[in-house]
Amino acid sequence: MDETQAAKPRKKHALGTRIWHWINALSVTILFMSGLNISNAHRRLYWGDWGFAAEQAWLEVPRFPGWATIPGYYSLASARDWHIVFAWVFALGLMLFMLAALRNGHFRRDLTTRWADWKPSNVWQDIRQHLKLNFDHGEGKFNFLQKAAYAGVIFVLLPLMIFTGMVMSPGMEAAFPWMTDIFGGRQSARSIHFICAWLLFAFFVVHILLVLLSNPMKQLADMISGGRDDEAA
Repeated sequence: MDETQAAKPRKKHALGTRIWHWINALSVTILFMSGLNISNAHRRLYWGDWGFAAEQAWLEVPRFPGWATIPGYYSLASARDWHIVFAWVFALGLMLFMLAALRNGHFRRDLTTRWADWKPSNVWQDIRQHLKLNFDHGEGKFNFLQKAAYAGVIFVLLPLMIFTGMVMSPGMEAAFPWMTDIFGGRQSARSIHFICAWLLFAFFVVHILLVLLSNPMKQLADMISGGRDDEAA
């Protein structure tokens, strides 16, 4: 490698990260809105293998309006079609992103935390910096709270959405009955799926809010063009 190549700045966000970000944003949005339509078919949630009556439910959710659902009118069949198609897009995209992030060191470099980072004093200091709208504190591209949030979403919430969704599919449940047992029954998987969906929605809202508070035009441009940094993500 010559001096010109060595001095050339690298992208802040690698191409694979950017492609996954936008495909994932589209997929999760469609999955969430079609999921709300599916929820309208039966608005009670249960634990265990079965449930139907109101007294067996641990939660009854509201009926979601057409403007918040895909399609914009109640249709369980159409909503399931949208949900299944983009579930595959979502799952395959996550798998390819994880493989790329392992290969280019994104996980190790940007999402790994140390035991010292989890000390209450350090966590509280990170929270205080966020409350001051200082998002660039800490070593590396992400601060501790960002690392914890991204890792929780990528390694916990997103896989839970995939596997609980598989449990709710009759064909998948027949092929992998042990997975139903892991989640404590099909209705338990449905409840966990619903909870994770709203946790992802909360993450999405906070993510957008923080982007708006931290130079949104540059953040958007970086996620489109890649930006510039010492290391690629």
